[in-house]
Amino acid sequence: MLNSEKIKELALAYGADVVGITSMDRFEGAPQQMDPRYAMPRAKSMVVFGYRIFRGALRGVEEGTFFGSYSTMCYGYINQKLIPWTARQLARIIEDEGYETMPLGYHFYYGALNTTTGKGWKDDATGYSVPVAEGLPRPDTYMSMRIAAFLAGLGEIGYSKVFLNPIYGPRLRFACMMTDLELEPDPIMQPGTLCNRCMACANQCPGHSISKTETVKVNIAGYDLEWAKIDESGCNTAFVGAEVCEEGEEGNYLNPRAGKQFKPSFISPYYRKPANQYSTGQAICGGRGCMRACMISLEARGVISNKFDKPFRRRPQWSVDWDAIRAQDAAEDTEKENEVT
Repeated sequence: MLNSEKIKELALAYGADVVGITSMDRFEGAPQQMDPRYAMPRAKSMVVFGYRIFRGALRGVEEGTFFGSYSTMCYGYINQKLIPWTARQLARIIEDEGYETMPLGYHFYYGALNTTTGKGWKDDATGYSVPVAEGLPRPDTYMSMRIAAFLAGLGEIGYSKVFLNPIYGPRLRFACMMTDLELEPDPIMQPGTLCNRCMACANQCPGHSISKTETVKVNIAGYDLEWAKIDESGCNTAFVGAEVCEEGEEGNYLNPRAGKQFKPSFISPYYRKPANQYSTGQAICGGRGCMRACMISLEARGVISNKFDKPFRRRPQWSVDWDAIRAQDAAEDTEKENEVT
């Protein structure tokens, strides 16, 4: 007989590192466009899977020597290989028992086909869907995995909006599965259990994308949640190691967009953004503030249980002085020109 305990046992055996369960009624009050109950109206339960990001995979980013392990093995591989495998194997077992399942993968790959609000045929927005019947949201409903993980009792949403788990801290990626099999839900963690608003995330974010003064407040399942207002554009730019050129500067780190040119930032050792691997091999930032600084703070406070023999940060953080490098390059070019003439 399938029950919550058995479902968790199977999910862990198929690759998840943490598993939680929420009842669908906990989504009451969610905005219609973000309410997963519209996607599967007869669902009674949601199983939420968490997959750890190896602390050692962040080592090469921390040292400035190897960026591929985090981007591929703990970003792209989890999203595109491990999550679908776990979900498929568990879905087969549940559906063999006569209950429907709807697996939902990581946000940016499997969460929804269309998440925009514009009318694509009338303006420059990319939205292109309409409700199929009165009272329904547009396809596709887009659910927050962080909120699902919170409702499934896997932890809390930290100040940076990154999810924090009592075992792995911020080192998790999430996916979920809805089913009409009724399962016992897990208790919800009280907000503020892990995050103490130390601001390490905001202080060390290279894109200055985590506001220290503006926040977002929501009430979910009777709990008041609050996290920082995020500059998503700034986050996306910093994520790939880019910085917007100042007036008069030229840059080719990224292709120009929205009238802006980009240069490498102090956290990137690359002249240009590296090619993607697993579609996401571009995580140059490596969560400098929202993940690594947060993890260091949580470990120092002793509030997460996945412990290590040595502290993560063992030397001062590195940075690249691109102004000095450009000046040196310019001097070498001038010297070569003088030799020719």
